[in-house]
Amino acid sequence: MLALRLEKELEAKLSALARIKGRTKSEVVREAIVRMIEDTEDLALAENALRRTRSAKSLRQLRKELGLDR
Repeated sequence: MLALRLEKELEAKLSALARIKGRTKSEVVREAIVRMIEDTEDLALAENALRRTRSAKSLRQLRKELGLDR
């Protein structure tokens, strides 16, 4: 369980969004948290992949090894 305090303006925006989506405020906040966690995990995976590929072979090297350059 989680309890949090929001500024009046933010709570009003949350209430309006929940009304528009036909969901409860808890559902909207839960969905936002899940998306943020997923986005953070995706970013970490992408950054790790980028670090691994920076030391990889160049496109020119790969094409030569695969016999794609004439």
